Amino acid sequence: MTNEGFSAGLIFPIGEENTAFGKFFIGQSYLNMLTTEGVAIGNVTFEPGCRNNWHIHHAKSGGGQILLCTAGRGYYQAWGEKVRELHPGDVVVIPPEVKHWHGAAPDSWFSHLAVEVPGEETGNEWCEPVADVEYKKLK
Repeated sequence: MTNEGFSAGLIFPIGEENTAFGKFFIGQSYLNMLTTEGVAIGNVTFEPGCRNNWHIHHAKSGGGQILLCTAGRGYYQAWGEKVRELHPGDVVVIPPEVKHWHGAAPDSWFSHLAVEVPGEETGNEWCEPVADVEYKKLK
């Protein structure tokens, strides 16, 4: 599935293949860091079916992540909670220490701005992949 129609409507360029974090994704994602000064903001784009592994944004204080959905259709899920379908204009506030994943729907490209909330002693812990059997249940 090409991204021709999808990329034409993007606010920010899709960026390069996300090789730096590729081992933590199922499928192909793209990363365009918009800024790393003050607050890190990256435009992350997922091909259909692509999602990141479960992960946790740790912080001694502050921290966490905010997702600003800009294009396509995707999903977010916090551990132990129901999956939330995401569309352009949706905002997801992820507190620190919450295990979660996010990514594209099986039949749609998806982009969001990932805003890393500043904090003390922050860092990501990458966990297991989202199980195919669970992901394939999604519409």
